[in-house]
Order: sequence, then structure tokens, then C-alpha cells
Amino acid sequence: MCTKKELQFSIFLIYNLAEKWQKQPADVYKTLNETNILDNYIFVCYDTLHTLGTEYLVEDITEYAREKGAAV
Repeated sequence: MCTKKELQFSIFLIYNLAEKWQKQPADVYKTLNETNILDNYIFVCYDTLHTLGTEYLVEDITEYAREKGAAV
């Protein structure tokens, strides 16, 4: 279970990734959920991730998603 702040942060990330990946936010959510990035990275590392810049976060998560085999 995530906190309200973690949920708000994940929504922020999903919309920024959707813009970068040129996909719908629902598709980005599905990708992050299927690769366990949402639960095992974004929520777990929230304390560190939320202090980083948007551009860095988008690039970091994009690279991680590719390593997990996602087509982004």
C-alpha cells in the first residue's frame, strides 16, 4: 500500500513518462505495473526519487523500463 504522497508522485511520473514515450497514461501505468517498476522501484525508492529533477527521473525510469524489456 502506498501513501497519498507516493500516489501523487507516481501520477506525476506517469504523465511525464506518457509525454516522453508518446503514449496514453493508462498504457504507461500498465507498463510500469507489469514490469513491477511501480511497486518495486517508484514506491520503494520514493524518499530518494521525489528529490530528483523531472528530466532525470524520466530518463532513469525509461532506461530501467527498457532493461526490463518494455518497448518504450
